[in-house]
Amino acid sequence: MSLPYTLAPQIGTAGRLGLIVLQSDETMEAELRQALPGDDVAAFVSRIPSASEVSNESLAAMEAELPRAAGLLPKSVAFDVVGYGCTSASSVIGTERVGRLINAGCTSSHVTNPVTALVAACRALGVSKLALLTPYTEAVSESLRLALAEEGIETPVFGTFNEPVETNVARIDPASIREAAIKLGQDSAAEAVFMSCTNLRTFDILVDVESACAKPALSSNQAFFWHMFALAGIISARRGGLLWQREIT
Repeated sequence: MSLPYTLAPQIGTAGRLGLIVLQSDETMEAELRQALPGDDVAAFVSRIPSASEVSNESLAAMEAELPRAAGLLPKSVAFDVVGYGCTSASSVIGTERVGRLINAGCTSSHVTNPVTALVAACRALGVSKLALLTPYTEAVSESLRLALAEEGIETPVFGTFNEPVETNVARIDPASIREAAIKLGQDSAAEAVFMSCTNLRTFDILVDVESACAKPALSSNQAFFWHMFALAGIISARRGGLLWQREIT
């Protein structure tokens, strides 16, 4: 028996986001669920192959996979913004190159990544000197520091957990991240503290770090989602912390 049906509007009437997540990432999607508003905002996720241990070479290797990963997002969706969720790889590959590779695989009004988002966040907050906390080796972190310096953002205060294994990065206790971020962020040479890596669990500690340091606390996922929401015109998405009170300048 053939039964009648009607077609409903496509989900995401208040915003359609595309997200390219690393195969090894265990944190980003969980924190995205915390950040999404209650409106009809749709998030479509694709995964990209990534190494279990992070090095500049393994990060650069994702360049070849980006168009295919973007191409696995639904072709029927007109995306407001598509983002590539890796801070370190964006700095190694180059943010403009990342944008071109995403556009080669899918159609979106905007593209972004955590480095581009962090630069936008710093400008919105009037910040040019960061205390930088990363989980990775100094060699990997140096690519990010150079990319930020090219945008006029200095990192005079730096600390790392020196952990190359992604599984361990995803399991670093937020209490350890909070303690390290506060230690770095209280340095008077920094105007804000940034916790780099989309695999770090930061959403529940941002306000604590800001309170202890008396300055903005930023993280990869927080800045990334803030930027994606802003580009998509999603104004109802708000979390705790100074950045969510700012608009793109």
